[in-house]
Amino acid sequence: MSNVLVVAEHVEKTLRKVTLSTINFAKQAAALTGGQVHVLVLGEGVDTLANELASGGYGANVVHVSNSATFTNYLAENYAPAVAQVAKDLDASVVCAPSSTFGKDLVPRVAALLGAGMVSDAIEVFDDGGLRFKRPLWADNVITTVEVTTPFKAVTVRATAFDALEGEAAAELKTLDLGAAASDSAEFVSFDQVKSDRPELTDADVIVAGGRGLKSAENFGMLEQLADLLGGAVGASRAAADSGYAPNDWQIGQTGKVVAPNLYFAVAISGAIQHLAGMKGSKTIVAINKDAEAPIFQVADYGLVADAFTVVPELTEKLQAAGLGK
Repeated sequence: MSNVLVVAEHVEKTLRKVTLSTINFAKQAAALTGGQVHVLVLGEGVDTLANELASGGYGANVVHVSNSATFTNYLAENYAPAVAQVAKDLDASVVCAPSSTFGKDLVPRVAALLGAGMVSDAIEVFDDGGLRFKRPLWADNVITTVEVTTPFKAVTVRATAFDALEGEAAAELKTLDLGAAASDSAEFVSFDQVKSDRPELTDADVIVAGGRGLKSAENFGMLEQLADLLGGAVGASRAAADSGYAPNDWQIGQTGKVVAPNLYFAVAISGAIQHLAGMKGSKTIVAINKDAEAPIFQVADYGLVADAFTVVPELTEKLQAAGLGK
């Protein structure tokens, strides 16, 4: 029997939703290892966040919180030794975090400290004579099965492959005093965050994304209007971002962000495999493209062969007339 440890991701004391999906993965892994799901919250003044995780019924058995000035700002050099120590103390054979910038930075360092085998972007966990993981390669066109034979296993989890759990039993809340000292090899300087009134792409329930077919940055304005009406986020294909039509942090795809909202609008996006790798897990996909042969229609639940410059303003007008967004 061994436990599973989840490292919670939060920004400015606000929990990232990708953590909840990672807890679902951990719960499935713990059912195979016979252990419990432990969640670790590191930070300073994060008791409210930890209590939210413990009382929310998200599937954890125990939530551990450690408040320290060392963890005020995320720095992998400070976080990794603390996570590795907690994993050893809790007999957690699996240590995981979301496959986000945070997780991709932290988990490999934890793996090095634990001498653990590393699995990135896990989309499934199962037991076939040993704990095994599935992960995608080549823009999701190849799914590989990985078995890690080291005592500790470090995993980043593709959050879009696991729904957040609700209605589970509340978790026990414990306070940890890790006595952590700040690293003398690195120093936190600043965190330059892109501020927006819209939800984060990876957290949004609705995304309106545009491609190079929109022809200019100004034309993304009509997507922003629709997204704001629906309370959603705005995304872009790599072609649109590379053309300067949209900021790089809007990019969705193999080299951008991987999303799975309840509703995804693909506007003037052809549907290259690199883009599909980042959004095909969306619950409902609506494609608007004047090219009837565009690959995006192969994954769309609803497709409209039409000029986006006509359809999107009309759709926005109809939704406003119906009272949406008021």
